[in-house]
Amino acid sequence: MSASMDRLLRIMATLRNPDGGCPWDIEQSFATIAPHTLEEAYEVVEAIEAGDKAALKDELGDLLFQVVFYAQMAREEGSFDFDQVAEAICDKMERRHPHVFGDAKMVDPANHMKLWEQQKADERAEKAATGALDGVSVSLPALTRAVKLQKRVARVGFDWPAIDQVFDKLTEEIGELKDELGENPDQDRIAGEMGDILFVCANLARKLGVDPETALRGCNQKFERRFRHIEAGLAKDGRRPEDSNLYEMEALWVEAKQLEKGVAGE
Repeated sequence: MSASMDRLLRIMATLRNPDGGCPWDIEQSFATIAPHTLEEAYEVVEAIEAGDKAALKDELGDLLFQVVFYAQMAREEGSFDFDQVAEAICDKMERRHPHVFGDAKMVDPANHMKLWEQQKADERAEKAATGALDGVSVSLPALTRAVKLQKRVARVGFDWPAIDQVFDKLTEEIGELKDELGENPDQDRIAGEMGDILFVCANLARKLGVDPETALRGCNQKFERRFRHIEAGLAKDGRRPEDSNLYEMEALWVEAKQLEKGVAGE
């Protein structure tokens, strides 16, 4: 183990030490740390998308600290420790790469992914997880989980063979949502139909080879950028969006789009 890794483990143990440690760290549990782990993981993704390597280094450190935190709590209760975590992932990586660490022949990337998924399926079977959907974490972001569920059932043949069928299904679901918007709309049924639409959109993204979470994050960033342009344009006259109207803001929105196209074309 490197000196830096050993130092980090000692720091974590000191923070959790009831005798002189940090009160906040001492009172934490697996459940209370979990939300912080999700936040740190997203901040890693944000640094990657921004192309900021200095920030990425810091965020990866924060994410590593989450692993160390869990390992320390597990060591204290006698479940496992950091070395066992590292050993487990080493074993898994060697097991899932027989073409690198074993006698299997090298395969192309597409076939490698099939072998990878088959290996995972075999591991789930050994753990008595026999259903096609077993093991898909319920804590995943909804769009990501939708894609994983769809990939699982696709492997056993439950999938549309043509993308046109997905478009047809999307049109059908939009029609069903419209039908719910009648004289006495039921909010629960509306939410259900909206969920169906989002699920089909996730399926469409999968068929197109697009990660829906990444696509939506990009759209959110684009929306924020364009709306800030609206705010900046109105601020030149000492006004705010609430002092304007939709027609004027739409004109500034179109201007923002044109400016983006101009930059992209340079």
